[in-house]
Amino acid sequence: MNLYDETKYIINKYNVYPNKKLGQNFLFDEEALNLIASDVNKEDTILEIGPGLGTLTSILLEKAKKVITVELDPKMCEILRTRFIAYKNLEIINQDILSIDINKIASEAKVVANLPYYITTSIITYLLENHVKDITVLIQKEVAERISAKPGEKQAGAITYFVNYCADCKIIGNVGRDCFIPSPNVDSSVVKITRLKEPRVKVKDEKILFDLIKTNFTKRRKTILNSLSSMTEKEKLRGILAKLNIDEDIRGEELTLEQYAQIADLIKTN
Repeated sequence: MNLYDETKYIINKYNVYPNKKLGQNFLFDEEALNLIASDVNKEDTILEIGPGLGTLTSILLEKAKKVITVELDPKMCEILRTRFIAYKNLEIINQDILSIDINKIASEAKVVANLPYYITTSIITYLLENHVKDITVLIQKEVAERISAKPGEKQAGAITYFVNYCADCKIIGNVGRDCFIPSPNVDSSVVKITRLKEPRVKVKDEKILFDLIKTNFTKRRKTILNSLSSMTEKEKLRGILAKLNIDEDIRGEELTLEQYAQIADLIKTN
């Protein structure tokens, strides 16, 4: 039985209907699954987010020392318990990943997952904030291109700067929409995110830095002076930009990560 037939069989056996609100699309392409799990070895503890029917889980259980799955849908958790009852290296947690203290359940785990698309950036941000070192995930291709872009590039968004601040990120493969049940309206990519030992730039206050970036990208049509004037007095900001030789009429997405850090430091100290 191939993976497509196996996936259809499990769907019918357990009378499962993919939950659109939870972003459930079941991946059945063997090449894509093996790519996601390609760096897993017998020494690893794996944190899998949104395992769904357990197609990727079955591969991880054979390759890793332990697999911890975090699944929001209780129906899927029951399927996982039934499918993998014989495995002693599986832990199933029926919770929202964003509500879990990752450092308590798996401080040294690698994250390997097919992420729900509707909440991808929130999950990746949360994982990096919790100092997860190794993340390999399948996500929407457009988001993958944004996350792996460099600050200042056309595809860049706020998440680009955040990821670039603390990690290296690269796309290691693409997956077509016809590899899922049901087929989504977008293509996908597998990205590998590796946390840096130290942030790419030094900054006195990370919160100010991230607030600057987030504020700018919610007002990206405005000039840097106007988009960031809510962070500090406009005249003070004008002086900071002049001191750094930054044109106050450019758009914020044209700034480098280093320039954002310099602005953040001067806001902090002035």
